[in-house]
Amino acid sequence: MNLALVHSRARSGVRAPAVRVEVHLGGGLPSMSIVGLPEAAVREAKDRVRAAIQCAQFEFPQRRITVNLAPADLPKDGGRYDLAIALGILAASGQIPLEALNEYEFLGELGLTGELRAIDGVLPAALAVAALGRRLIVPAGNGAEAALASRVEARTGRTLLEVCAMLCGRADLPQAQAAPLLRVPGLDMRDVRGQAQARRALEIAAAGGHHLLLIGPPGCGKTLLASRLPGLLPEASEEEALETAAIASVAGGAHGHGLDPARWRERPFRSPHHTASAVALVGGGADPRPGEISLAHQGVLFLDELPEWERRALEVLREPLESGVVTVSRAARSAEFPARFQLVAAMNPCPCGWAGDSSGRCRCAGDAIRRYRARISGPLLDRIDLHIEVPRLPSSALRPDQPSGESSAAIRERVVAARERQLGRSGKTNAQLSQAETTATCGLSQSDHALLERAVDALQLSARSMHRIQRVARTIADLAESPQIATAHLTEAIGYRRGDREVAA
Repeated sequence: MNLALVHSRARSGVRAPAVRVEVHLGGGLPSMSIVGLPEAAVREAKDRVRAAIQCAQFEFPQRRITVNLAPADLPKDGGRYDLAIALGILAASGQIPLEALNEYEFLGELGLTGELRAIDGVLPAALAVAALGRRLIVPAGNGAEAALASRVEARTGRTLLEVCAMLCGRADLPQAQAAPLLRVPGLDMRDVRGQAQARRALEIAAAGGHHLLLIGPPGCGKTLLASRLPGLLPEASEEEALETAAIASVAGGAHGHGLDPARWRERPFRSPHHTASAVALVGGGADPRPGEISLAHQGVLFLDELPEWERRALEVLREPLESGVVTVSRAARSAEFPARFQLVAAMNPCPCGWAGDSSGRCRCAGDAIRRYRARISGPLLDRIDLHIEVPRLPSSALRPDQPSGESSAAIRERVVAARERQLGRSGKTNAQLSQAETTATCGLSQSDHALLERAVDALQLSARSMHRIQRVARTIADLAESPQIATAHLTEAIGYRRGDREVAA
């Protein structure tokens, strides 16, 4: 038999489309060609595969070898097809049994010695293989990641020779084992002194999934507060955690350290520097990779020094804040990544940072303050639900003998209870409600609706802001275990929108 078929998987966004590796041995001068829209790393596989087969003491066929990666219109990149190509050549030349390949899918890059090296994007492939009921063979370095897909039978190999021995029935490969979950103690709200209003806003943001803007002078605790938000959020469900882990898996080494299988259940907290570009935020590249907003999926994206960010970089956040997804389009391909993140932004009130402080140390001119605040567009501010002033604390509040506030665990209990009410009512958090759902679930009395209209007119807010106030009020009512939005809940929600006018002033 001069033809062999091996199953593998490509990487396209957070999907793992199936790839058929077809290997044909024909007559003619010895050569090897790879077709099917391969990129440079895939074309170079012929040299890696030849050396790996020879080092494993197999015979490399002196025939005309054609490798077709189907479908032909799907771009192929990386070294993930090396193992499948090598096995196809060995099966087509009769050195390993052809029928043994049918029930497996193979992923892995080959070293010149036949060593199997880890690749990125294994988790989406494992989830796709599980849906088909096939078994998966991956490098040993990807075993813990593949094991996260609990419904797939994944086995790991260290070398090409080990995989061939398993296919010939002479040995068995070990089952992929999940790494023990590493529970790292989170940052606690007990570390935050004072700032009662900011603590309250953080609880509301956690309960309803709302976006938050913190405005205050340097050193007042904005970053301290933002870093505590993940500790207030409910534990991610297995489905949510797998979705987030799949994004980290396809990102690989391009962002941080990729996926850590021991910490895959943790909600992400991403804090990019303000010099990051728009591409770094939303993702991109010739081979589209997820950006910071996707790596923060189901977690928190913290943008410090908000006015210092490039205007174009901030504007690309507007659509993902509404839709929860981002589409990266390039000439050759496009990819869609989830981006349902919770935005927490922080900024100073003026260039020097001390406008409005009781010390009177600010010397910024009015025009300078207006130009500084105008760096943030109105449409972006419109999409941030809670605007909070974080004042400078007196030195007496920082004494070690001062009582600390509630712990994150105590606050999380209320947050989880409020989330359960929202999920039971509409199947989603209040921040994700559509306009029609907001009208249906965030109803107000006639007097409260008139109060809201007066506030919208006085603060010169948009219709979008009006609906967001109602959603925040619904979250406050959920925290209070109230079936209806009361006047007190609405007035508190309105108070969190005063920053629209102050920042834009």
